Amino acid sequence: MRYVVRTPDGELTYPSLLDVERAYVQGLVDADDEVREESSQTWRKAGSLPVLARAKSPASGLAARGQWLTVAGAVLVGALALSLVLRDSWHLRILGIVLALVVSSLLTRVTFKAFKRPPPQA
Repeated sequence: MRYVVRTPDGELTYPSLLDVERAYVQGLVDADDEVREESSQTWRKAGSLPVLARAKSPASGLAARGQWLTVAGAVLVGALALSLVLRDSWHLRILGIVLALVVSSLLTRVTFKAFKRPPPQA
């Protein structure tokens, strides 16, 4: 089913709703643009279509670079944990072990989020 998108610059025809969704995610179609099926006469706002409303815009800025801040923090806390584990005091060793467990949970979170992230769209 073909779809027609009406923007302030004119009308564009897309072969499928998936193509309209890709254009929406890339910023070519705005939420205020109007969309209709080629066989229909009813125009709807792109933001009101459930498929497009669920589509996420691509990350930008620091969010697009991944989780580098979390990983950097984990490396720093891991180095601190290692230095505490190598001390003579048992209290400091226990604190180092607790910090190592914190690092483990942080890196597990990073791995889970990286695994869950969808592949980049071409």
